[in-house]
Amino acid sequence: MTEAPTRNPDQPAPAAAPRTTTGLPSPARQWAAGALLCCIGVTVLDANIANIALPTISRELNIGEADSIWIVNAYTISVMATLLPLSAVAERIGFKLMFRLGLALFTIASLLCAMSGNLHSLVGARILQGLGASSMMCLFGGLVRHIYPTHKLAAGISVNAMTVGVMSVVGPSVGAAILSIASWQWIFGFTVPICLFAMYAAGYLPEAASRSKGRFDYLSAILNIFTFALLLIGLDAIGRNPGRGLFMLAIAAAGGYVLIRRSLPQATPLVPVDLFRYPIFKYAVIVSALTFTAQMISMLALPFYYQHNLGMPLQKVGLLFGVWPIGSVVIASLSAKLCRYFKASLLSGIGAALMAIGIIALISLPADIALWYYVAPMFVAGMGFGFFQTPNNRAMLMSTPLKRSGATGGVQATTRLFGQGVGAACVAISFHVDPVRGPMYVMGLASALVIIAVIINLFRYIKGLDTDAS
Repeated sequence: MTEAPTRNPDQPAPAAAPRTTTGLPSPARQWAAGALLCCIGVTVLDANIANIALPTISRELNIGEADSIWIVNAYTISVMATLLPLSAVAERIGFKLMFRLGLALFTIASLLCAMSGNLHSLVGARILQGLGASSMMCLFGGLVRHIYPTHKLAAGISVNAMTVGVMSVVGPSVGAAILSIASWQWIFGFTVPICLFAMYAAGYLPEAASRSKGRFDYLSAILNIFTFALLLIGLDAIGRNPGRGLFMLAIAAAGGYVLIRRSLPQATPLVPVDLFRYPIFKYAVIVSALTFTAQMISMLALPFYYQHNLGMPLQKVGLLFGVWPIGSVVIASLSAKLCRYFKASLLSGIGAALMAIGIIALISLPADIALWYYVAPMFVAGMGFGFFQTPNNRAMLMSTPLKRSGATGGVQATTRLFGQGVGAACVAISFHVDPVRGPMYVMGLASALVIIAVIINLFRYIKGLDTDAS
């Protein structure tokens, strides 16, 4: 196998990367943005919408609850394990072709999920669905940079981030609504008309500015899939079987070490370690992982805390969780506008601080107060999360060369899923340690992680490790 091009490891990191893009003209831009938003919505929704249907699917397919969890895990592992390899493929065959192939596979796999009559066929269809989702998801960040001109990029990123945030939270509610009027098959089938519309609109998507001419690194791709699959399986197992989970994580860590060592001397590696030479990108990835971990902890631990520790009825818990995405939506447009005047580290730091204040307030309130006292901190936490996303994502996407926008988008999506996976593992471990006070402990961890994100953003701002306001 021909080795990938190498670079001088002593080469200094550039302070800034070429970041100019003219974007698409109207109305092609609106069509392309519509395709992107539809696919963001269905891929993020499909990551968690099946959770609410697992008891129903288990009963109708006559399978155990422990086996049914693979309906969710198969999708998640398939997506995360293939994001970086598929990003590298997209930089070689073109963004538009890759996106449409992924969308077609996702649509077919959704139909197969809806027609599945046993666990094995359903899990197999979910793996295919995850591959299709990953083929699109790895391009979300890169495509938005080619769709919008530079002066509109913050607004485009804001809409995308808002869609991800809202769909991540409302998935179970959408699933419950579908199950109340239809069979579980429609959990997967309802996305097909949306995908068909997106397939037409995807005809307006732009191509990448240039394509990579290097050979695809098959060995690194296999090692990447192996590493991330073991990472997610280990994180999932650590709450139920700590010994087994830690063993898998140790193997994943060893695989990750070999993968990084293999990637370091390459000019454009499959695992884009070259992008971490840009300080702006590096710090944006770190704080993104911290906030997504805290968000997932909040989404999983708070329902248990409210119901078991505070004795709150399920209906009230559902109402409270609707407040978080509302806060994110309300603040999104303001965050996008402020990106034109203030540095990303300042805006992201303010967003992370608001999120920390909301989370700390949530676990500090006494149990014997009215529901409305919990609404304000939930709104503030959601508002902080939404305010954080746009400037940080913009800094991440704009800090790397345009020709590496595919790899940049792949890292962005991988960071989000990694943070959510770690957050879920933290909640599982907390329940294993102390089933009663576990939610309180892990919410304390969530607030600590967001405070660390605030400190990192403050460091970025003071040291000038940031993009100038444009």
